[in-house]
Amino acid sequence: MSDIIVFEAKKIITMDSNQPEATHVAVRDGRILAVGGADCAEAWGGGRVDERLRHAVLCPGFVEGHAHMMAGAMWKYAYAGYHDRIDPDGKLWPGLTDIESVINGLSSYEADLPDGDPLVGWGFDPIFLTTERLNKSHLDQISATRPIAIIYSNFHLMCVNSVALEMAGYDAGTNAEGVVKGADGSPTGELQEMAAMFPVMRRLGVDFRGLSQKKESIRAYAQVAQRAGVTTITDLYSMMEEADLATMLQVTGQEDFPLRIVPALGASGNPAQIADKALALRERSTDKLRLGAVKLMTDGSIQGWTARVKWPGYVGGQPNGIWNTSPKDIHALAEEMQKRGVQMHIHVNGDESAEVALDAIEAAMQKYPWSAHRHVLQHCQMMGRDLLQRAADMGVCTNIFSNHIWYFGDQHVTLTLGPERAARMDAARTALDLGVNVAIHSDAPVTPLGPLFTAWCAVNRKTMSGKTLGPAQCITVAEALFAITMGAAYTLKLDSDIGSIESGKIADFAVLADDPTACDPMMLKDIKVLGTVSGGRVHLL
Repeated sequence: MSDIIVFEAKKIITMDSNQPEATHVAVRDGRILAVGGADCAEAWGGGRVDERLRHAVLCPGFVEGHAHMMAGAMWKYAYAGYHDRIDPDGKLWPGLTDIESVINGLSSYEADLPDGDPLVGWGFDPIFLTTERLNKSHLDQISATRPIAIIYSNFHLMCVNSVALEMAGYDAGTNAEGVVKGADGSPTGELQEMAAMFPVMRRLGVDFRGLSQKKESIRAYAQVAQRAGVTTITDLYSMMEEADLATMLQVTGQEDFPLRIVPALGASGNPAQIADKALALRERSTDKLRLGAVKLMTDGSIQGWTARVKWPGYVGGQPNGIWNTSPKDIHALAEEMQKRGVQMHIHVNGDESAEVALDAIEAAMQKYPWSAHRHVLQHCQMMGRDLLQRAADMGVCTNIFSNHIWYFGDQHVTLTLGPERAARMDAARTALDLGVNVAIHSDAPVTPLGPLFTAWCAVNRKTMSGKTLGPAQCITVAEALFAITMGAAYTLKLDSDIGSIESGKIADFAVLADDPTACDPMMLKDIKVLGTVSGGRVHLL
């Protein structure tokens, strides 16, 4: 029998209603043996006390139910975002807050690039800038000979220079959805959604799959997660080819790898073939690599005006958004996944896309009953009480993009949705009151990975200007902590293994400097993460 280690902490927040708090947790073989006081392991013969965490507060390891593995790999490219960001190595990248600083920052980056290499940037968001919208003329100032592509923070849009437009064959004669044109009839350089973006990405060698599946990218993802107290995380649109799987199994199979990754297979193409692949992948799951779910893309981004919204539409009069997957194909995919027992994660930003997704799930459930599906609507930003009630009735989970309140709340009030709809965005309070299972997320790298910050957003609903956006939708600290632990674990069908600190579960803990249940709720985001414990192994920062 292996040794028993008893971790002593200042306080342990268990998320187990039978024993909400403790001071010691006994671990054997990477799992929790007992929880309680200093004598919790006596029934098992006692154990060796580990005092390394005695100064810390332990929570269940945080679970990020919506993120992307390129969160670590994107730092290969130039950061061009409005907000300050910290890279996997802990380096601070100051935000670029006006069009001049964007051009100057990218020009400095371009000057150090080898001849022939494209300039690729990421994280840019025009909604924060009051000048004219970024276009090819701005990027042509940086280089008229080197192709340039700047990916927006939502990853649903990009802007490219004239050289890149020429490489993709986009000109005044192009008639393709998502290729934005100016008053003169020629492309402005803005490209919306993947169908328009992909030809440029392919020619410039921008390969999200290749980026995220490198060994160093997977390890960088673990670094980012560890800094945030995350022990289980998704990669919520994975192509997962055979070579990718081999790499993932090798890296995650290393004994000291500190992260459990849950990829969701991108559902694009023939529904039966997608289901076949998902089920085959499920059979190859390990503890640190959980496979078998799929991800459906429906609409785009609200702040990019590509999300599908119901009447009265966008306050600026912009046309309704873009379907990445047609409603007909959403229904076909939902029916096949429900029939085959494959869990779906479905991207829904706008309320029209959420309604279509629920219609598709409901039709599939009527044809192929399966009550344990736990399908998850992801983002859920504009779902009102009616749509959330339907989700509750059908047992559909919600993973709510609470970070939007701070990052984009002010802009949603004035530029996209107006004050009334913005106040009920990301309606965690309504969802909980109706009995919906709720998780909350960052969508890293769209916003930085940080479950405590996400919890702060859901609890306080503060915007960047300091306003409280929709106080009726605030949730409690206890509810927010549950959402980033047990709530998220439930959406991944891992709640029997993770999400709480109780006997039988995997010994995954977030190691914190302070008690999130005792601090001022406005200080929740400022609690320092000291490291993680993954399967009983301590990983301190």
